[in-house]
Amino acid sequence: MDRQVLLIGDFKSFMVNAIETDLGKEGFDVLHVLPDVNAIDRLEKRPDIYLMYLDGAAVDRDLCVYLNDRIDEDEIDLCVIGKYEELDTFYKLIPEERLSMVCKRPVNIKELGEKLQSVMEAGEHRSDKKRILVVDDDGTMLRAIKSWLSGKYKVFMVNSGMAAITFLAKNDVDLILLDYEMPVTSGPQVLEMLKSDETTRDIPVMFLTNKSDRKSIMKVLALKPVKYLLKTMKPFELVAAIDEYFDKDKVVVSGIPRRAE
Repeated sequence: MDRQVLLIGDFKSFMVNAIETDLGKEGFDVLHVLPDVNAIDRLEKRPDIYLMYLDGAAVDRDLCVYLNDRIDEDEIDLCVIGKYEELDTFYKLIPEERLSMVCKRPVNIKELGEKLQSVMEAGEHRSDKKRILVVDDDGTMLRAIKSWLSGKYKVFMVNSGMAAITFLAKNDVDLILLDYEMPVTSGPQVLEMLKSDETTRDIPVMFLTNKSDRKSIMKVLALKPVKYLLKTMKPFELVAAIDEYFDKDKVVVSGIPRRAE
């Protein structure tokens, strides 16, 4: 089991450094980073568990917004250490029910290690799920698709074509659900970019779009997506189409199934 933890806290804090050292002795691989959005975002590989230490300073709202987004988009487990009053303030920005673990100060390292282990074991079940990246500039649509699929699949969300390229440079997925019409970089352009890169050319891509005219469909079919789906389909139909792809190892183009080559 991967026992990596991203510890978010001030490098100058005695307690943060002590936690890093003690968790290391307990067998955890601790990556320490400042409580700063840019510092976290620059990391090439980030663990699935974020452990944030509240030190009495004012909670950074931008950081909380960022972490809240990571819970939804990257499905991280966010764990927090703090005093009662610090936690009460924190809960106003990120509700307690969204957290995977809360540890009250003063910290008992053995207890902390046991709680982190439980979070990791729960995460192991999620890691068995197929990973799907949904690319759409419509935030409402992104959230809807995530709600339909997250029971069976691990779903990541990005709101632009270039954000998808950036995400895929750091993360592996089993399937991409790609919108057709997006600003700056369209769905077909994204697929062309993916096909031109040897690290992403074999990732299966399904289009999920409102574009149903023949010209648009034929343009995309030339790029060989595994499916071309319309957003007008019902949620259970979308889930069934994805289930069919993974379960039966079929390729379906324009609704007509055939065996994958």
